[in-house]
Amino acid sequence: MNFSAAKNEIMQLLSRVDIGAISKVIQWMKTSGELDDYFSDNDKVTLQSIAEDLRACLPVEATFSSESFAIQKAQQNPKPLVHVDAFLYDEDIVDALCEEGKMSRYYCLQCGSHRTAPLEFISHSFSTMELQYIFRHVLPDLSGQLVVDVGSRLGAVLYGGYLYSSAAKLVGVEISAEFIGLQKMIVEKYGFADRIEIIHADICSQVTLLQNADVVIMNNVFEYFLELDAQIRAWQCIRWNVRKKGSLLVTVPSITEALSPLQGKNVNEWVEELPLNYNVYLGKDSDPEGLEQIHLYRVL
Repeated sequence: MNFSAAKNEIMQLLSRVDIGAISKVIQWMKTSGELDDYFSDNDKVTLQSIAEDLRACLPVEATFSSESFAIQKAQQNPKPLVHVDAFLYDEDIVDALCEEGKMSRYYCLQCGSHRTAPLEFISHSFSTMELQYIFRHVLPDLSGQLVVDVGSRLGAVLYGGYLYSSAAKLVGVEISAEFIGLQKMIVEKYGFADRIEIIHADICSQVTLLQNADVVIMNNVFEYFLELDAQIRAWQCIRWNVRKKGSLLVTVPSITEALSPLQGKNVNEWVEELPLNYNVYLGKDSDPEGLEQIHLYRVL
């Protein structure tokens, strides 16, 4: 049944519901966990299985000791900042870890008191829901196209793109040998090697790859991992090589926000931002406000 037919069926059904009960039916459809099975598929189950495999290989904070700059950067934040990888830990898992005392959502404003404040969480990976949103609602049909994930880390974008899109090739560029090892483990275990390629390199050494890319994805990719001068160098590389007319960039945060501390030049000569619909229902845990951090650009 296509969308039009389904819509007509639902409208006919609602026409037979008592007026006083319609709002309750609609609210039930929007929030009830009873409908979750209709929004779960084999692809989502596969991503959850991958996340489980990766959790077994990483500490709770999903960082390695070699990421000293990122750890230092987080410690310098005015408010306590905790890295919680959204691909590995959904809200239910975070709640369970908090109950077990392995994680906390709050920090004490004054030792020994009951004065607490919410911790600020940051993730360098997209959640499964965000991946579904990007590949099914943000990006167009990717048949025959090349997707490049800059700073692929755990490889979540690669796995999501493999399962949720028809992209011909998904290439992850990651500078950390430890994360490269984890990505290769997953690609081999799940048989993704026919469309996924992993490159252990600095993105600035991948000029030809960037020039050929149809889609470039960047999620909190430079700020927490590079010194200021290295961030400027990396953005210059992206700007001068992602030049194919009509190619797309998906970024978190927005390019304007990312370049602001670097005193970046006006990007309107390079890309145009495209409007996105954040009010997409992805299940009972849909979070339109959370999706608003995702931005889409088209190269001019």
